[in-house]
Amino acid sequence: MDDVFKALADSHRREILDRLRENNGQTLSELAAPLEMSRQAVTKHLLILEKANLISTVFRGREKLHYLNPVPLHEISRRWIKPFESARLESLHQLKTQLEEKNS
Repeated sequence: MDDVFKALADSHRREILDRLRENNGQTLSELAAPLEMSRQAVTKHLLILEKANLISTVFRGREKLHYLNPVPLHEISRRWIKPFESARLESLHQLKTQLEEKNS
């Protein structure tokens, strides 16, 4: 999970993931076109994302396509976000109940 957090720490890599979320299965050229960096820099970012298992690649002929892998993000959500979300929602429910009881 450390590799995932390290990969997500960079805004360029998050932008690449956003672009893959919008249009999955892009080539290096397609991913690099709107970014203000060299293809070599994009390649380095893609390697970090791939090491963190946030993207996977598939060769189609001579093209290498990059796909978003949402599983590590889901694991982060389950471990770090959902437990806090449940507690917060329970607190809001209790507050609602208390306010309704006061108004009755």
